[in-house]
Amino acid sequence: MVNKALLNRCALACALLLGFATLGQARNLYRYYNDEGSLVVDFTIPTEYVSRGYEVVNSKGVVIKVVPRELTEEEKLDFDAQAKLEARARAEEERLRRWDETLLLRYSAVEDIEAARERALQDLRIRVSILKSNKRSLKQQVENYQAQAADMERRGQEVDAARLKTIEQLQQEISATDRAIADRQTEIDNVAGAFGQDIERFEMLLEIVELRRTLLAQEREAREARNTDPRR
Repeated sequence: MVNKALLNRCALACALLLGFATLGQARNLYRYYNDEGSLVVDFTIPTEYVSRGYEVVNSKGVVIKVVPRELTEEEKLDFDAQAKLEARARAEEERLRRWDETLLLRYSAVEDIEAARERALQDLRIRVSILKSNKRSLKQQVENYQAQAADMERRGQEVDAARLKTIEQLQQEISATDRAIADRQTEIDNVAGAFGQDIERFEMLLEIVELRRTLLAQEREAREARNTDPRR
């Protein structure tokens, strides 16, 4: 007959092992800058870098906490400095968290972001094309009216005020169209830049997830090596 106490101990051991494995999988990562100014991501952060501030990211690479740097001596004299620093850190934490979660919710690969960028840019390019077509039409109308006015002057006739007013209005429309084209071009640049930032951020998320897997694998290998070491 199987010893019940032995079974209980085995069950407890399995539960503990499962718990430790889950804990290992749930461990967060720290992201900080070293002395060389390079961004470092690891399960731990050296003590000497803690005072400089750092970010905590979860298993998906999403920022869950931003720890601000320590105050300078001058800042410590300002009663509100700590509160301001913490408020900025919380705002940055919320911004990064929302950004990361939005990227992970919307996209599954960099190619998805690139496709979304192309759709957005194509829509804006179509608008620019329409505006340029409208501008050409307006310019043609102005040229027609100006040709009529020039012909009237050659025949010694006075150009009527209505015709001159129409030319002025058309020229104003051309100026407004030029401004609209410039605005759309600025929008194109901004959209391209924003998607570029999204791509960089998404690639960072993927890199962190992959790095985390690598670090966990290295820890497991090190543990297994210690457990199988005949000298132990």
